[in-house]
Amino acid sequence: MIATRTLRRARILIVGCGDVGLRCVAQLQARRGRPRIFALTRRPEQTGALRAAGAVPVAGDLDVRARLKRLAGLASVVLHLAPPAAQDGDDDLRTRRLIAALKTRRRSAARPVQNGASSRAARGALTRAPMLALPSISARTSGPKALSIVPERICRAARAHPVRMTLVYASTTGVYGDCGGARIDETRPTRPANARAKRRVAAERQLRRATARGALKATIARIPGIYAASRLPLARLEKRTPALAGPDDVYTSHIHADDLAAILLRLATHGRPARVIHASDDSELKMGEYFDRVADAFGLARAPRIGRMQAERELAPTLLSFMRESRRLANVRLKRELRVRLRYPDVDAFLRTLPPRP
Repeated sequence: MIATRTLRRARILIVGCGDVGLRCVAQLQARRGRPRIFALTRRPEQTGALRAAGAVPVAGDLDVRARLKRLAGLASVVLHLAPPAAQDGDDDLRTRRLIAALKTRRRSAARPVQNGASSRAARGALTRAPMLALPSISARTSGPKALSIVPERICRAARAHPVRMTLVYASTTGVYGDCGGARIDETRPTRPANARAKRRVAAERQLRRATARGALKATIARIPGIYAASRLPLARLEKRTPALAGPDDVYTSHIHADDLAAILLRLATHGRPARVIHASDDSELKMGEYFDRVADAFGLARAPRIGRMQAERELAPTLLSFMRESRRLANVRLKRELRVRLRYPDVDAFLRTLPPRP
């Protein structure tokens, strides 16, 4: 009966459970009929935080296919928030391995369960099934080697009754490349300008193909710059890192981390197969304007401005890569199809919630 009740609950797997993933866990925990949440992790030291948040850690590594076998049939919804590995070049082997690991087994592969005594015997077999040890932080022992026990019978029963899973992929608006400041929607062709964005395009294509052949139902969120109280450019402002001067400055888009978590969860229930959604707020700010708003809110000096040629000589390549692309995102699909109402419609709405400076 315990296994039956557990299987009746929705099961969600989060792959790449960092800051946004933990915000998804918190929002799921606040719902009625809370689902059972699993979080893939390759770092034993992270299991304590995952359990404290309300997720069951599952040991695995997207860079090692053999360590992903236990994911098959584990959940009906997967939030794929993990970035591609830099060493994969223009491909995303992590997404390729994840799709292969998530393939559900046919019902015929499981032993059929009949009525009466056979059904009772099957339930007894599940109850007596061995337990699977996963790394975690136990109540009695501390340290990364402590173990917590998770029932293997749940995994076996899930694999015996597979469903077509829904996968929500966290992509990036960097797949568009430079749009010259134009306002674009999701029909804009992708033109990735760097290897990081090319790997995201590769992941999107893999998921669309998997959706077309019926292996899963994938929906894609293209995400701009994420901000939150803990994700503001304060260190950059304190270091006096320059921003581009007016004519050379670029448009950037934004989304609050809590709103992003809500969008990802909404996509899990209302996203269309192979559909792309801009997970963006209503802001239309240039990068320097965004830095100025944050600086003013925290009483910091505004970032100095320099021209593009000077920036090319003085700034790090990583910073420059974001200064070479300008675009404004339309979020009509987000509002009309998903009917999402943003908690923070723009950056200013969030900054107004901050406590006044002393």
